Amino acid sequence: MSGSDNVDLPDLSHEAAPPAEAAALLNSEGHQEAAIRRSAADLEAVFDVPVTVSAVLGKSSMEVSQLLKLGRGTIVELDRKVGEAIDIYVNDRLVARGEVVLVEDRLGITMTEIIKAGSGS
Repeated sequence: MSGSDNVDLPDLSHEAAPPAEAAALLNSEGHQEAAIRRSAADLEAVFDVPVTVSAVLGKSSMEVSQLLKLGRGTIVELDRKVGEAIDIYVNDRLVARGEVVLVEDRLGITMTEIIKAGSGS
C-alpha cells in the first residue's frame, strides 16, 4: 500500500452507546438471538444449494475377488456393533452421529451428536 491510502477513522472512544444498545449488549440472550437471526439471514443465499447427505452404517474391506463373489443373500460384516452410532456425512464431511429409526415404512436417522468443525473422525 502506498502512503496515500490513509483513511481517517472516527474517534469512537468518547461516544457512548445508546442505552437500548448497551442493554442489549449486556443481555446475552438478546445478543445471542440477534446473532442467530443475523446468521440465518446471512445464509439465505445458500438455502437452495443442494447437498448430499449420507448415513454410513459401517465399513468393510475386501479384495476384488471377494467382491465379485457377492450375491443376493450374502452377508457382509461391518466394523460396527448393533446399536452403535452411525456416521452422518454432508458432502463427504462428517457432521453428526445418530441412530437408525423407522418412520412408517421407511428408514430414517435421528441425530444424537453434532460433530464440530475440526473434531471429526
